[in-house]
Amino acid sequence: MLAEVIDALAIAPGECHVDATFGAGGYSRAMLAAGARVYGFDRDPDAIVAGRALEAESGGALTLVPATFSAMEAELVARDAVPVDGVTLDIGVSSMQLDQAERGFSFQTDGPLDMRMSQEGPTAADFVNTADESDIADVLHDYGDEPRARRVARAIVAARPITRTGELAHVVRRALGYKPHDKKDPATRTFQALRIEVNRELGELADGLAAAERVLKPGGTLAVITFHSGEDRLVKRFLRERSGSMPGGSRHLPELLIKEKPSFEEVGRAVRAGEAEIARNPRARSATLRTARRTSAAAWSSTGSSKGA
Repeated sequence: MLAEVIDALAIAPGECHVDATFGAGGYSRAMLAAGARVYGFDRDPDAIVAGRALEAESGGALTLVPATFSAMEAELVARDAVPVDGVTLDIGVSSMQLDQAERGFSFQTDGPLDMRMSQEGPTAADFVNTADESDIADVLHDYGDEPRARRVARAIVAARPITRTGELAHVVRRALGYKPHDKKDPATRTFQALRIEVNRELGELADGLAAAERVLKPGGTLAVITFHSGEDRLVKRFLRERSGSMPGGSRHLPELLIKEKPSFEEVGRAVRAGEAEIARNPRARSATLRTARRTSAAAWSSTGSSKGA
């Protein structure tokens, strides 16, 4: 959704923007072309290495930061780059990561069951081979929307040790039943859930949204693209709360005790990818773009409401 994001950012030459998920550099290139000074964040060392050529070509307009986007405030402060005019987050795995079998993100080609974006810490294999069956089931249900999570978790535990993407895909397909002509491979939900768990993606997103709130200047724009219902719910709730648009409670729940002034203006409707983009990139079918403009109010504290962010 590059065109929609750049449209929403309405970049003026000389502005400072954060591409919080640099990936292959598509957003950064478009921001640079619009005349922006860009800070590109990515926790994947491969993305940083691949982006060095663009950084060199930019003549100092692009700075790559090898860090998680939740760390953007500290990293930007250290570079004397706060506040900024825009922050863009494109959540989830990149096509570049999916296409590398050795990274273990995809079941399309066999590879080690890794899935680590940062290439550090426990792998997906570590999780499936050591976690309790109930914990595996919870991850598959909560992060993959897997309706038969307990059946899949039971099959995974029975098949341990599992070290390859092909092995895991076979276990899931056998547990759920799979016919080659099925529209969606049943392993899709399990792989998505494990990736989100291994990379702490929802926690990272929550921390990243709060960091973006702190670094944006009044009138600055936040743009977030999600591909999973859990991610979109988190973004939607954050923006509704921060814009003062949360519902006023019910007889079952006390009214939210909002202590802070709205840090974002009222949020517009979600934007979906158009048919032409979906035809070029089928993954865009599940993309949701939400944008909001920063107000002049102070960033919220972690206890801004009785429910938190």
